[in-house]
Amino acid sequence: MHEHDQVNILMVDDQPAKLLSYEVILSELGENLLKASSGKEALEQLLKTDVAVVLMDVSMPDLDGFQLAEMIREHPRFQKTAIIFISAVHLTDVDRVKGYQRGAVDYISVPVIPELLRAKVSVFAELHRKTRQLERLNRDLELRVAQRTEELQASESQFRTLANSIPQLAWIADPDGSVSWYNQRWYEFTGTKFDEMRDAGWQKLIHPEHALRVVSGFARSWAVGNPWEDTFPLRGHDAEYRWFLSRALPIHDSNGRIVRWFGTNTDVTEQRRVQEKMAESERRFRTMADKAPVMIWISGLDRLCTYFNKPWLDFTGRTLEQELGNGWAQGVHPDDVERCLMAYGGAFDERTPFSIEYRLRRADGEFRWIINNGVPLIGPDRSFSGYIGGCIDITDRKLAEEALVRSEKLAAMGRLAGIIAHEINNPLEAISNAFFLLREHPSLDKEAQSYIGLAEQELARVTHITKQTLSFYRESRDPVSVSVLDVLDNVLELQSRRIRANGIVLEKHFGGSGTVQGYPNELKQVFLNLIGNAVEAMKEGGRLRIRVSEQSEHNGGRRGIRIWIIDTGSGIDPKYSRRIFEPFFTTKETKGTGLGLWISRGIIQKYDGSIRFRSLRFTTGNATCFSVFIPGSTVPATLAISVAATAD
Repeated sequence: MHEHDQVNILMVDDQPAKLLSYEVILSELGENLLKASSGKEALEQLLKTDVAVVLMDVSMPDLDGFQLAEMIREHPRFQKTAIIFISAVHLTDVDRVKGYQRGAVDYISVPVIPELLRAKVSVFAELHRKTRQLERLNRDLELRVAQRTEELQASESQFRTLANSIPQLAWIADPDGSVSWYNQRWYEFTGTKFDEMRDAGWQKLIHPEHALRVVSGFARSWAVGNPWEDTFPLRGHDAEYRWFLSRALPIHDSNGRIVRWFGTNTDVTEQRRVQEKMAESERRFRTMADKAPVMIWISGLDRLCTYFNKPWLDFTGRTLEQELGNGWAQGVHPDDVERCLMAYGGAFDERTPFSIEYRLRRADGEFRWIINNGVPLIGPDRSFSGYIGGCIDITDRKLAEEALVRSEKLAAMGRLAGIIAHEINNPLEAISNAFFLLREHPSLDKEAQSYIGLAEQELARVTHITKQTLSFYRESRDPVSVSVLDVLDNVLELQSRRIRANGIVLEKHFGGSGTVQGYPNELKQVFLNLIGNAVEAMKEGGRLRIRVSEQSEHNGGRRGIRIWIIDTGSGIDPKYSRRIFEPFFTTKETKGTGLGLWISRGIIQKYDGSIRFRSLRFTTGNATCFSVFIPGSTVPATLAISVAATAD
């Protein structure tokens, strides 16, 4: 029934004229008007028609209005039908009360006021129309509810079937957190029944050590409506505990209110066992790696490093966080970075082992040579997961190799120099004898004799050089007592002309006897080299200080003689400090051979001594000091071995 559908209005009167007047008055309402001239005819209309309002006369033959109203009300279908009495005779209050008692909704007297009658009938007609609309809506709603209920029942059945088929334990809780349903898997695992698990009964199955944490976390999620997740052990029907990953999600209605919670418990016992084994394996690996004498690293599929062991971190002096990813490359020498990364990247692309040498900065700032060997990480299923590598400091090895090459080169040169000096020495003796005879020859005048004298002087210098060269490789068989003070005085005498020419102020501070066991020519060569370098560094003048003192070695060990040679010349550039004693290295450009300091250190080391230097630069000038320590009194082991080898 739509909003403007017609309703039926039944007019009952035994007088046709009245029926006609009522019809005229009510026609303006636009409703369906039905007429009945007797009570019997009215009942027939009611039984076959849905009537909204009955308008009847009280005084009718056979069956009056009161009797007809009473009969209408007795029928369940018409108990709510509106009845309006119209009377011209029964107008007392008693009549009115009687009409209302019979179920009338109104009692109108004649003459009828058309507007009043029309208004009253219109109200009840509209009320009937609305009632029927509500009834129809109610029927539609009931039908929809029934359909929805059927759908929900089918959905619920499907859900329960699905929930019982999944491998997880599943459950449903009310908005307050009280569990109202468990799937079959739950009962199979726990060996319980619903009555035991109702509401919060499930909490009894949590391991006692985890119960408080789990329940409090569960309550917090319930209170604020957030999803819940936790991992804890649950007791099974066999009284054994197994680990479960438990989750619960709130289900909301269209208004956003929580209507229920759906939760699952997934058995993760085996995964935890595997994780624990992996964690233990990882712990053992890290312990072993941290104790290994190798710097170890690991990288992932993205080529970024994910692990460095303790020896690596100790070597670089950096934290693990600083080294992770590509942070480690910050410690590689700038000249080696590109080559290093290219070698690593190329091997990574090919999934092949690699080995590369590069310089890595140590914690003290020194760059050290390391060899980095890496191999791909291949799993049992042939899957690639990254690289693992180890690094070893090979600086000392490289230095030893370089020193060996230089030593072999120098030894070859030394042997060649000895052969040349030997071959030159013999004719030099003949020439010297010839000059000696020629000098006394009577045919020479004074001018010629002076030239002979100059030639003999130069020849003596050449002879001295050859003898010095031979003495370095063919020293006397036994060490002797050598006065270092005498050796220094002799060297200073040889350098006296250059000292005076350069305007150098000489200071000598000799203390003690200054006597050691050794070979005088070797020591003379050492100090001739050191003092000669000092004099050469002061071409514009300066101060040369020679100091000798008997004292103990720096580490408080052996007694011996320490000689300091200090000059205020041009100084030594700090960038050369690490190479100053290397063979063939010189700061004199094309003038020097680069052998003097290397030979000098080699000689002092034969005495188990040491030679060090320090060069300082000030705003007012420079100061360079070479310090030589020679053990005193006893013959050094290296000399004794050398003597024994010579005797053999």
